Amino acid sequence: MKKKIEEDSKSSNSLSKRSKSKLTNSEELHRIEMKQQDPKIRITNFEEVSLGLTEEMVELETQRCLQCGKPLCISGCPVNIKIPQFINLLKEKNFIEALYKIKADNLLPAICGRVCPQETQCEQACILNRQGEPIAIGYLERFIADWERKNNLKECPECAAPKGIKVAIIGAGPAGLTCAGELAMNGYDVTIFEAFHAGGGVLIYGIPEFRLPKDIIKREIETLEMLNVKMEYNSIIGKILTIEDLRDMGFKAIFIGVGAGLPILLKIPGLSLNSVLSANEFLTRSNLMKAFRFPKYDTPVKIGKIVTVIGGGNTALDSARTALRLGAEKVIIVYRRSEAEMPARKEEYHHALEEGIEFQFLTNPVRFIGDDNDNVSQMEVIKMKLGEPDESGRRRPVRIEGSEYLIDTDTIIIGIGTRANPILTKSIPELKLNKWGYIETDENGQTNIEGIFAGGDIVTGSATVITAMGAGKKAAHGIVKYLQEKYLEKK
Repeated sequence: MKKKIEEDSKSSNSLSKRSKSKLTNSEELHRIEMKQQDPKIRITNFEEVSLGLTEEMVELETQRCLQCGKPLCISGCPVNIKIPQFINLLKEKNFIEALYKIKADNLLPAICGRVCPQETQCEQACILNRQGEPIAIGYLERFIADWERKNNLKECPECAAPKGIKVAIIGAGPAGLTCAGELAMNGYDVTIFEAFHAGGGVLIYGIPEFRLPKDIIKREIETLEMLNVKMEYNSIIGKILTIEDLRDMGFKAIFIGVGAGLPILLKIPGLSLNSVLSANEFLTRSNLMKAFRFPKYDTPVKIGKIVTVIGGGNTALDSARTALRLGAEKVIIVYRRSEAEMPARKEEYHHALEEGIEFQFLTNPVRFIGDDNDNVSQMEVIKMKLGEPDESGRRRPVRIEGSEYLIDTDTIIIGIGTRANPILTKSIPELKLNKWGYIETDENGQTNIEGIFAGGDIVTGSATVITAMGAGKKAAHGIVKYLQEKYLEKK
């Protein structure tokens, strides 16, 4: 339950006199709601579910911002966008300056405005969240990026003078792209090496078109190219090139942002049956390899009549909603905890319910059962109850013995998480890893090897897009400091 902002509360003390005078007015205005495709229509296509804001909607929403003296929303943002200043520029309809203001801290606003969990970050920190309706910061961020695209503009911040120092970025995901942009703006000669044939990392292979159109990612990467960031695709570092090769090519610092793309699979009978897939494979086929446009793109993806997805995160929901659009007649999500513990974004869960996805909470797979041709036909599950909290802080699911039952299904998609892919790390034996295979770094993102930095999911494990971006930005600052001390101050 939201609490009222009392006059003597810490929240009240953080407000300026001006914002306190606006508080009453803001309470009279309700948070805007973004228009969406009708659920019955959107399950038949891969077009965006959310349709964006109009200028009139933006004008109403910006009037609600209190312009706090100590804006908590900035500290709630992993890349520390100057949110009140950005919103004030929108309110004044100074869209170009608003665009520059946000891009000074975040070169990927069209992406972040769509997929960042603002409700647990900047919007959660918003003073008005205690009233029940925080400023729709994510919607406003998306608006300005979409406005730029609709007006055929390509704005990017100015860069410092070239320093003539080369930096290599391994991985074109959110961490790598952010690190590259930050370094380029500081005058460094940056090259990104990406294993896939397109940039974006999890953005392009893991998130469906109806949540994040691939054209959006392409345009955001073009902004980096305007900053003279070079892209080398189909380059698997650790196989095609080594770290030593990069050093021989003249790179003075290296950032590793390869993510955590190795799927976690269940250790239960029947895993090798036909039509049992990892969410990584399923989503990569559909998104990056365009199976959702078959036969225009000749990547096949088999979808049965009844699809069962295991997991409760955004990846599981993305898989379920994609399967529905690819022709499944029924889609079931099986999750071992309750609705309250589900890590997926509330907005995505709401959209899934609207689209007719069935949820079976407190339910866990026991085994997969196949027919005479080794095609999966059923999944045996067992009911769970919640016990004491585990290391994640969530209550641990406990089996209820004797509660097993069968679910008829002809496709199973496992979306229970990912771990570090060892291809790169195995090629650097001296690189210090933790017990889970993730890279260890210091507070500046530096590894135990001089000149090598890392950030994002390969350090933290699976997290959010904006958290990875924050890590990329932090590492970029560490790289700047390192290069400044080692090379520039000696000139």
